[in-house]
Parts: sequence; structure tokens; C-alpha cells
Amino acid sequence: MPRDLAIDLGTANTLIYARGEGIILNEPTVIALNSRSQEVLAMGHEAWQMIGRTPGYIVAVRPLRKGAITDYNITQRMIRLLLQRANVSRLNRARILICVPSAITAVEQRAVLEAARSAGAAATYLIEQPMAAAIGAELPIHEPIGNMVVDIGGGTTEVAVISLGGVVALEAVRVGSFDIDAAIQTWVRRQHGVAIGERTAEDVKLAIGSAYPVADDYRAEVRGRDLTSGLPKTIVLRPDEVREAIQEPVNAMCDAVVRCLAQAPPELAQDLIFHGVNLVGGGAMLRGIDERIARDTNLPVHYVASPLETVVRGAGRCLESFDTLRSMFMGSQPPRHGSGGRSSG
Repeated sequence: MPRDLAIDLGTANTLIYARGEGIILNEPTVIALNSRSQEVLAMGHEAWQMIGRTPGYIVAVRPLRKGAITDYNITQRMIRLLLQRANVSRLNRARILICVPSAITAVEQRAVLEAARSAGAAATYLIEQPMAAAIGAELPIHEPIGNMVVDIGGGTTEVAVISLGGVVALEAVRVGSFDIDAAIQTWVRRQHGVAIGERTAEDVKLAIGSAYPVADDYRAEVRGRDLTSGLPKTIVLRPDEVREAIQEPVNAMCDAVVRCLAQAPPELAQDLIFHGVNLVGGGAMLRGIDERIARDTNLPVHYVASPLETVVRGAGRCLESFDTLRSMFMGSQPPRHGSGGRSSG
């Protein structure tokens, strides 16, 4: 039997939801290639372990940056591997719903649709991540009530006010949790003369990173390479140092929320005073980001349960009620004749 799949193809993580089954895959969006033979060596968790640790001819890459496809061929191969893991073949082609950033351009839309088609999808549909997040958070999006979603991902931050099944106000910036990691790397290099890797910066963020002053005063030992001597070196970082280091990307995220609020009609802005802001996405797990947004907006801020899974669960609900929620989709590539796919509606 053909399978219906929802794919949250994120800059940091990829999740797949199978209709009638739930989430069947949750792995980092990383693929490892042999640059000489172009052979795929690993994908997901296994490839993520290789970042910064491979010999020159093995390249561990993220095919998406800032929510956009940076390498079409690698993305196509990755989608094909994902479909294989979901037991999709040429005999049982899948109807696929892919979650994409709202900031995506028409060219990027076509690239995603074409990559999925080339990978073997029978029919492909796109849905904006903020809309999928609102559905996954079970917000009353079809009612005449303002619902605000802030989705902080690896490469983008998207803020949307949704009412009556549509996006009323939208603000998206290509700044996400990877920019926080990069800011930590730059800070350590500039202030301490030590080079650290992408994964080490992420570990620092998770250990002592915060967007707002927090009660604890833990410190983190960080190991890297001394830029002067080239030798390994250990330094100790304080939470306030890291907070200062990541100030620029955090400001960009919070400013996007404020700009989106400024676009919202007054009646819906009034609703938000009572219903508040809903935080989703992996980047929303940065400590203190809720307090920082609450301070900047004077609105209550709530975490959605399982923020990493909210978007793909929302897309999964669209699959379960395909005909009812199809109006939420932003783009599609219809089934191809003779592909074995079902009619789309």
C-alpha cells in the first residue's frame, strides 16, 4: 500500500510522520559523503558524529542552511534515503507533505518539490512551518481568535499570528540556533584566542547558554586549540559571557516577534494579551528565551509540549485529515500519470 508521509526537513533535524503510525524517524539533517567517489557513507546520527572528525576526503555536510537548500544533489539523495528508511519504493510511491520555512522563495519551493519528485514521491505538497506548528500545538486556528506561534529552528526564526485558518501577520528571519553556536565560536576565538568546533559550541550553549539572566551560576570547561601555539587548551566560560556572546542572534529573534506584533490588527493583538505567545522549535529550548520574549512584548509566553516535534505532528494531522486541511498547503506538485499514485483529492 502507498504511504502518506509528512517530512519536517529542518536545517538541524529531520522528522518523518507516517499516516496512521506517528513519528517514525527523528535524526540530524547531516549526510556524510566520500568526496572522491561521491558515495554516501552515513546519514543522521551516525553522520553527525563525524562532523569535524573526518579525514579530508570524507565530508559531513548539512544540505540545508538558513532553511534553504544549499546543495540540490545532496538534498535529493538525502530525501531518497529518507524515503527508503520509511519503506517507500517505486512500487508503493508515497504522497508527501513537506514542512518548509515561510521565508522560502519561489525558486527554493521548486527545488524542494523537484528534489522530492526525483527521489520518488508520487505527489508532493508544501506547508509553512508556522501553520504546521499551530496545528501541532492544537491551537484554535479556525476560530476568529489571534494565535501567535514563534518557531525557532536551526536556521530560521518564524513568527506568525494566525486566525480563521490563515496567517494574518508574519515575520521571518534567517537566524536560528546555528547562529547562536557560531556566535559562541566567534566569541571564544576573539576573547580567548581559542578555536572550538561546531559541536563544542553547541555543548556550551546547552550547558550554560541563556537568553536572560538565570538563577544558577554553573561554569563550563571548554577544550579547543590555542590559535597562537596550535596546542590543545582548556578555558572556563561563565553564563554571563555566553549571554553576551549570543546577544546579536537573540536580539534578532526577539525583534522579529515585536515586528510581527506590530503588523497584527488591534483586535487580534488584544486576544494575544489573554492567550499569549506559543514557543516551538529546538531553538526555543534555549534557557530564558521565554522570559526575554515576555520582557520585550509584555505578553505571557508558553512552551508547547514536545517543541521539537510540534511542526511534524501538525503536518501529520494534515495527513490524517487531508481533504479538510488541504487549504492550508502553500504549494504542490500533483501526482504523475502512471506513477501508481492516488488522485490528490
